[in-house]
Amino acid sequence: MAFVTTTLKRALAAAGLVALISSGAFAQTTLRVVKSGNLTILDPIWTTTYVTRDHGYLIYDTLFATDDDNVIKPQMVDTWKVSGDKLTWTFTLRDGLEWHDGQPVTGEDCIASLKRWAARDAMGLKLWDFVKELKAVDAKTFEIVLKEPYGLLLESLGKPSSNVPFMMPKRVAETSPMEQIKSQIGSGPFIYKTDESKPGEKHVYVKNPKYKPRAEPASGLAGGKVVKVDRVELIEMPDVQIQANALLAGEIDMIEAPPHDLLPMLKADKTIVINDWNPLGHQFIIRFNHVVKPFDNPKIRLAALYAINQEDYLKATVGDPAYYKVCAAAFICGTPFATDKGGEILLKSDFEKSKALLKEAGYDGTPVVVMQSTTLPILTNTAPVTKALLEKGGFKVDMQSMDWQTLASRRTKKDPADKGGWNILHTYSVSADVLNPISTSYMVAVGDKSWFGWPTDPEMEKLRDAFARETDPVKQKALAEKVQLRALETAQYGWIGQWYGPGAHRNNIKGWLKAPVPVFWNIEKTGS
Repeated sequence: MAFVTTTLKRALAAAGLVALISSGAFAQTTLRVVKSGNLTILDPIWTTTYVTRDHGYLIYDTLFATDDDNVIKPQMVDTWKVSGDKLTWTFTLRDGLEWHDGQPVTGEDCIASLKRWAARDAMGLKLWDFVKELKAVDAKTFEIVLKEPYGLLLESLGKPSSNVPFMMPKRVAETSPMEQIKSQIGSGPFIYKTDESKPGEKHVYVKNPKYKPRAEPASGLAGGKVVKVDRVELIEMPDVQIQANALLAGEIDMIEAPPHDLLPMLKADKTIVINDWNPLGHQFIIRFNHVVKPFDNPKIRLAALYAINQEDYLKATVGDPAYYKVCAAAFICGTPFATDKGGEILLKSDFEKSKALLKEAGYDGTPVVVMQSTTLPILTNTAPVTKALLEKGGFKVDMQSMDWQTLASRRTKKDPADKGGWNILHTYSVSADVLNPISTSYMVAVGDKSWFGWPTDPEMEKLRDAFARETDPVKQKALAEKVQLRALETAQYGWIGQWYGPGAHRNNIKGWLKAPVPVFWNIEKTGS
């Protein structure tokens, strides 16, 4: 094992790694990974945070999944059929599906899981507008009965990212969707070791010896989830330079998303491989709180959009143009529903227009609270950019810094900004989450059931309903354009640039699948 520096020892001590490194106690098939943020919330339905989503993929499974080509494939489902009137969908589960406590997976488990997921997810909410009932046929079979045909049913059940319709035991899935679950029992390829995990230090997963992968080769998030390591440890190491040093020294195996400014150093080392595991990339988002002042006023939201521009965000957060793209399209440049219409407002700041709108709206100069995440490196510089641009556009800004998990909790609050609430947050989505008007959670405008910020806009929902019913791709694209224009007209939110973030791993690691989610089945590790 490579020499561990004094500085690195101090950092690793917090994760309980030094004694193991010194004694050589790491099993050969322990995969040590540093994620893009700390994992403190373990319920992937209660939150949309990606580190929690990734935890979900380790221990849970899904009914359907997307492959390399973004095609929906069965996962837990063995067979399914649709009635002639396209109203009744019948699903039969694969043989041998079992929860980590040894109990069989049943159709009733799936029904309860889908109901809980649908209460929190953008695609689930829209699907449920069309659902009449769900019912179990027998232990392995259940039905979804619709009020009218719906063209995105399988796409909803197989959506790749937050919120993912993970299957949970019925007793767990019956937890209110507004409360966090307490159990970590799934049916997935790994088992979470609560007794060995220490939030703030590390999270431990072991191979599920009873998991039965599908027979097909792994492809994206679909196919056989064959686990080739005995153990995965998610090491929480906030300092990015220490992460890079630990990877170079061999004390960890993978970094999910090293900062872009450290990539040249990592590329220069022959023991390190840079892996573009999510080639479709990501999209930055600025989100306004619609239910508290001043962004309950659409003119003030629009003033904010006129003040911003994508290039400033991308330069400050990513830096290298090789890893970012200015894009006027809400639904990702280069994909079927992309359009530039209206998006020009996001590409060039117009501070005079911003000031004029603020004057028309009667903005009284009350500072807007912009939350800044300090522990998710890719987002750290977004809030300072917003502060600078909005101030040039006539706003007063109170930027408040906090760690990502605090921000993720605070964004759930609807209190006034000066009483513990907020006005603006920044986040990002994997591009696979924002490819159409139904999957994009930021487009949902149904008040309390909307994503944080809680916009209400019946006209937007009419357009999204029309898209959901339409089957003609040409007409779908026209509707997607109308959705984008409506989002800009009401300043529902802003998309502030596309970016790409490769991972890095030791050269003894093979099999990291290309997908919108970093997954750990199919990965092999040789040597120490």
